[in-house]
Amino acid sequence: ICYPVLRRPSYVLGGRAMEIVRSDEELDKYMHEAVHVSNDHPVLIDTYLTGRECEIDALSDGKNVLLPGIIEHIERSGVHSGDSMAVYPPQNISDEVQSQIVEYAKLLAKELKCVGIMNIQFVIHDNQAYVIEVNPRASRTVPYLSKVTSIQMARIATKLILGADFNTLGLEPGLEPESRLIHVKAPTFSFNKLNNVDSALGPEMKSTGEVMGSGTDYTEALYKAFEATNQHIKDAGNVLITVNDNDKKEACGLAKRFHEVGFQVLATKGTAEYFNKCGIQAKVVPEVGQADEDIVYYLSHNKIQLLINTLGESRSHHSDGYIIRQNAVLNSVPLYTSLDTANAI
Repeated sequence: ICYPVLRRPSYVLGGRAMEIVRSDEELDKYMHEAVHVSNDHPVLIDTYLTGRECEIDALSDGKNVLLPGIIEHIERSGVHSGDSMAVYPPQNISDEVQSQIVEYAKLLAKELKCVGIMNIQFVIHDNQAYVIEVNPRASRTVPYLSKVTSIQMARIATKLILGADFNTLGLEPGLEPESRLIHVKAPTFSFNKLNNVDSALGPEMKSTGEVMGSGTDYTEALYKAFEATNQHIKDAGNVLITVNDNDKKEACGLAKRFHEVGFQVLATKGTAEYFNKCGIQAKVVPEVGQADEDIVYYLSHNKIQLLINTLGESRSHHSDGYIIRQNAVLNSVPLYTSLDTANAI
């Protein structure tokens, strides 16, 4: 298998100590510093597919499957499902892929002899759905999906477990028709109350709750979800963008859009130079410790209204990225460590 890879201890839950690795050096560092490896505690290395994630909570009577809906994640693969924003009905999943998802759910439920609820997570890569994991249990999305589809999943699953089937319950198997309203689920975090927890999102789950925004279109539902998580974005101001080299091309498009709606674009030296080559005027902000009025000064003096920061190679608590993110949390500056979340806002 080729880089990037996803490596994870086999003995943890919630994505704990799971990371995406892009080089031999990163893998070597992880194996020596991040995990305890032994015959009893192996480390698993998987192919990592970049793509759009989605998930379903399916009801099964052992023969047929009912899917109340498909939930599309807003952040691409690599962010834990519990930390991803999500939308129902899906906005970017083709009918062809939705048919694949329904078919795979039927095959898995039958083969695993699942009766009740099962959760399946997928990644969509090159218009093909791949199964990430299958859990024969209720998941955190059951209350959300039950509310937005008016299908009481826990009640129906209990009846199925006790011996009923879809026919006796008067239910039609398959994928339910989509609702007319759009519903966005957004995670909430407690970084300001948890010491030494890096606010960068990844495969390790860090959220402590979630909210939902509903609207007649995607934009309205997104806005309500962001507001419910206390991310009040001003109409104008300064947006600071500091990203790794792999993200600069994509961040350029974001910087242009923020500029068009009235934001001044600020950036660290390397990112600013890239933006200026693309025709986007970006003001350089000194990096941590390089001037009296550096990034930390800007964050602590209300000179930044929005921060977009993607990880560099260093995960150290002494790295500039970590210090920047911690100061954003400390000063209540809206922070996005995924370009997809920034794209949504």
